Amino acid sequence: MSRVAAILLAAGRGARMQDTVSDKILAPLAGRPVFAHSAAAFQASGVADFYAIVHRDTPQLRALMAYAPTPAIFVHGGQERQDSVAHALEALPDDIDYVFIHDCARPLVRAEQLIALHKIVRRENAAVLAHHVTDTIKELLAQSTSKGSTASRLRTLDRSRLWAMETPQVFSRELITRAYARIAAKKLRITDDVQAVELLGQPIALLENPHPNPKLTTPADFAYLEFLLSE
Repeated sequence: MSRVAAILLAAGRGARMQDTVSDKILAPLAGRPVFAHSAAAFQASGVADFYAIVHRDTPQLRALMAYAPTPAIFVHGGQERQDSVAHALEALPDDIDYVFIHDCARPLVRAEQLIALHKIVRRENAAVLAHHVTDTIKELLAQSTSKGSTASRLRTLDRSRLWAMETPQVFSRELITRAYARIAAKKLRITDDVQAVELLGQPIALLENPHPNPKLTTPADFAYLEFLLSE
């Protein structure tokens, strides 16, 4: 029987919150802390046998403990997101076969999505919750400034081929450990865990999310998330 761990990332600094809250992961959202929404979804799904909860400092740790799913260990976060993930991977028990990695600043993840990802990763070794990009996306090729104005040379990307990554992202333990060892050895910086696996040339299964799963980033996002939860 394969064993599954979930890494719940809660150590982000929230610099773009403009000091409106002291800790966005612990800020109240629909009557409970932001962190509690993700924790409850994982607990309800039953996909994880073990949790590694990444925290920033001792006061935050004490607050997270009240809402943490069990059994869990608490891991101190690193300077960057990838450092936090690396710390958590190193702390996992040896008998873990698959690893969910979830940014708890995305509190709208659903238990049924976790269950679906669990099924997919056992076939594909790498899976991610994602959605199609609907905006027209331009790539900036060059800029020039003349007489106080800036002109940009752009290229339109084919949006039918563009996907926006969300979390959770889930991998075989062997694959994500090997991917992180490679980026550490080459001193690479990445923005999500899928990118680490991409660099190994490994295919990733996409699970299309038909529901909003936005990341809490700015103060205005609270009202939007409250609205979505009310719906």
